[in-house]
Amino acid sequence: MDYMKETINSLHQKLADKELTAQDLTQQTLDDINAKEDKLNAFITVNDKAVDDAKKVDEKGINGRLAGIPIAIKDNIVTNGIKTTAASKILYNFMPVYSATVLEKLENAGAIDIGKTNLDEFAMGSSTETSHFGTSKNPWDFSRVPGGSSGGSAAAVASGEVVAALGTDTGGSIRQPAAFNGIFGIKPTYGRVSRWGVIAFASSLDQVGVMSKRVEDSAEVLSVIAGHDDHDSTSSEKEVPDYRANLNKDMIGVKIAVPKEFYHEGTHKDILDSVNKALEAYKKMGATVEEVSLPSLKHAVEVYYVLASSEASSNLQRYDGVRYGYRAKDVKNIKDLFVNSRSEGFGDEVKRRIMLGTFALSAGAYDAYFKKAAQVRTIFINEMSNVLKDYDLIMGPSTTTPAFKIGEKVDDPLAMYMNDILTIPANLAGLPAASVPAGLADGMPVGLQIIGKPFAEQDVFNAAYALQEENKFYEQIPTALKGED
Repeated sequence: MDYMKETINSLHQKLADKELTAQDLTQQTLDDINAKEDKLNAFITVNDKAVDDAKKVDEKGINGRLAGIPIAIKDNIVTNGIKTTAASKILYNFMPVYSATVLEKLENAGAIDIGKTNLDEFAMGSSTETSHFGTSKNPWDFSRVPGGSSGGSAAAVASGEVVAALGTDTGGSIRQPAAFNGIFGIKPTYGRVSRWGVIAFASSLDQVGVMSKRVEDSAEVLSVIAGHDDHDSTSSEKEVPDYRANLNKDMIGVKIAVPKEFYHEGTHKDILDSVNKALEAYKKMGATVEEVSLPSLKHAVEVYYVLASSEASSNLQRYDGVRYGYRAKDVKNIKDLFVNSRSEGFGDEVKRRIMLGTFALSAGAYDAYFKKAAQVRTIFINEMSNVLKDYDLIMGPSTTTPAFKIGEKVDDPLAMYMNDILTIPANLAGLPAASVPAGLADGMPVGLQIIGKPFAEQDVFNAAYALQEENKFYEQIPTALKGED
């Protein structure tokens, strides 16, 4: 199946008209994945029961809005009966006994779980290089990273292995890889989608979102997975719109704020040019574009890494070698079991963040680090809220550079952390945010970031849709796949 030319809607029509069966579509998808995986390593586990699941959909009839559509799932979202690893050695053999709420909603809509995609270990990273299962590759240039932590989902969509995939976004883990791979990716408002069954990294920041080649496909999937869940007390009871049905590319009268701090020193010139061209396009469509200031943005990375690491150090205490996952051998007592299992099971980046978070939460450092970071986060939320009182959307680059070479930054944690400097603000403020393709830099894709008001995902979708219809970036085929790399 050529997912470069198809949408969920066009596939649904073919299935409904019986030009194609769900079994055929699923088998073609699996064949394509198998043919490309040697180059991409986008999947950790392919669902060997997917064709059987598709057969059940065929027998029931093409009724659900995602009936028979194969969707890839990031491997930190638990799936009943399918190995879920979070790309970590410590969960290399973990077989969940229940499915995350987002999985249940997808299956109720008839979607086929085609497999689990690669990520940075426990979603900690910006390149997928911290995965225990090896680095995924960027389909535009196999020598470059696909971004992270949802790099496997992004590569799977950009390469045409699937039409859409779920990712999670704690500090930019959907938008950064979306930008690096030339696809659309959206992180909804915190609480818009249930986190039940999502392996926790930083609970006050994590959100499940969607990645796809076209805006309308992410709108379709988000309409299905959003909504209140009794299992997750942080999930919102607000009514979920039909995002795809309400897509509108009319930008007349829309007010766009562009924080001057988003034009970070060192940002690639071609990225700035592409973003400026996109903003000019919005002006021609009838929007107003004005510069604003978010002074606290300069502290965003420090605040994020103190808070996220602190929450991670707490969330990851459960992996002790006793209840599930990797267990160290030849231990003499219970202390050795805990220490050796965690030392041997976690990768270096996860250990680094656990130590950073444990220190920030310690009695002697709490006031100076965790408490101070939480206070600055509140200031930052207020600054973002004040801007969005006067404007409909905030826009700027999604990243400061295009996708970098594999191995280029892996030994420099600080340089790696700075990759998220432009995406972290939306997570700290809990706002919906997306990255939509805006051009090329050094032959690699560039993303425009769009941030909306709380629960105004429709506004974000509409603005992204308007730019998509203007530049039609989805028609471009990743260069490495064309054999030009």
